[in-house]
Amino acid sequence: MTATTNHLIATLKRSAIPSAIAATVALGSVLWFNNNGVHAAAVSASPLDDRSVAALTSLDQAMESLAARVTPAVVNISVTSRGHEQETSDDDAQGTVQGLPPGFAQFFGHGFGGRPQPQVPQLQHGIGSGVIISPDGYIVTNGHVVDGATQIRVTLHDRRILTGKVVGVDKLTDLAVVKVDATGLPAISWGDSSKLEPGQTVLAFGSPFGYFQFSVTRGIVSAVDRPNPYSDDARKPGGYIQTDAAINPGNSGGPLVNAHGELIGINTFIISDSGSFAGAGFAIPAQIAKSTTAQLIQHGHVDHGYLGISMNDVTPENAHFFNLDDASGAIVAQVTPSSPAGNAGIKQGDVIVQLNGQRIANGSALQVAVSQEQPGTKIALGVLRDGKPLTLNLTVGQFHANREELASTSDAASPKSGRLGLAVANLTSNARQQMNIPDEVQGALVENVRPASPAEDAGLQPGDVILEVNRHSVGSADQFATQVHGSPNGKDVLVLVWSKGNASYRTIRTEADKQNG
Repeated sequence: MTATTNHLIATLKRSAIPSAIAATVALGSVLWFNNNGVHAAAVSASPLDDRSVAALTSLDQAMESLAARVTPAVVNISVTSRGHEQETSDDDAQGTVQGLPPGFAQFFGHGFGGRPQPQVPQLQHGIGSGVIISPDGYIVTNGHVVDGATQIRVTLHDRRILTGKVVGVDKLTDLAVVKVDATGLPAISWGDSSKLEPGQTVLAFGSPFGYFQFSVTRGIVSAVDRPNPYSDDARKPGGYIQTDAAINPGNSGGPLVNAHGELIGINTFIISDSGSFAGAGFAIPAQIAKSTTAQLIQHGHVDHGYLGISMNDVTPENAHFFNLDDASGAIVAQVTPSSPAGNAGIKQGDVIVQLNGQRIANGSALQVAVSQEQPGTKIALGVLRDGKPLTLNLTVGQFHANREELASTSDAASPKSGRLGLAVANLTSNARQQMNIPDEVQGALVENVRPASPAEDAGLQPGDVILEVNRHSVGSADQFATQVHGSPNGKDVLVLVWSKGNASYRTIRTEADKQNG
């Protein structure tokens, strides 16, 4: 070994024990030696001084002030509703209201699992949350919280229990207004949810599991403008705020607030395999809730605007089929005859990119904007037709629950034949009758879809009707096959699909595409 190496080794040997002692002392212990070996005596660590934790204590104080400001405006809502004769479980007896849309039931009551019980009529009980928006007793909550209510008890933060009355419910947005007979109540002001950005701090309030009243959790805005994740009604507007602030059963209808204590959302549902919080909670943005509740208070109902179209989002996969430079906007997949959109000249395949000069990022954004417009309002839509811009003026119509005429977003997917994994046939009168397909729908009927195929990946199902392939009309199974075989191998195929009353564009990725990407 070199002289330098020998010197380093000797130095380490001489300093080994003192270094160990120094390290141990630095960790909060003192060593002493006796005949029995080495012993350690614990030394308590001193608290950090105010200067060292100034940032943390400032944050704590800000959150405490925020919670103290908002909590008095939060209420607990207990609902009694009359059940139907149906098979119930132990959970129902404890308070789970039945008949809610998928994903909403876990917010209403407390309990998971249970044994089936005999069919008996009974009163059902549920727990939700709400927020006071005016000193004279108007409270915002979710529509599914008070659905079918025969009795509503509202518990205020000061522990007073008041009787509530439903002013109005809007099922399309799942919002409701409840009124209590009181004045001088602590109320919360509305914020501007359109200014939210991912990463901003938010607090969620409510009564998780029905037991823990007036709880608060802190998190961030995970994302904005999330679409409606449930297919029970494609006409329902999305635009949801996603947050990682913990939301659990019983929080439904409670407020989501920003750092200023402003109401920027109404907690509505979670996505979870367990039924409890799993990091993804969703709130109706104030952009929707404010205008909806104002109409409920004034009229007892909401008049939603509609265009008379169904649509898809523009995506990187389908943008080039419409001669688009970027993946933004809403693709018109279907136009209802004699609707505002149809009368204004909107065509299938148009891409809506603006509404009254404001950019439309996707179908959900257009859906939210249109649903909040008052019927009779004149609007201007910026449209790209085969990549060329034009402006179309129209008057917003009025949505009726028994019509399929609200601007609605269909799920995007993908299709093709042979290598796509599907079999098609001509539409016959017998097939139309069995599948309930209107006479005006012309195309190739999907008979079978191969499991794990590109067609299945795209969401195609037997009974769907393929209307177009790569923007070319299809009137028969032969025409479909000709169009598909004429498309280059390894290239995406765009199809227009009619399914259960709605048409939507779907981009199919072939096997070669899947292997490469």
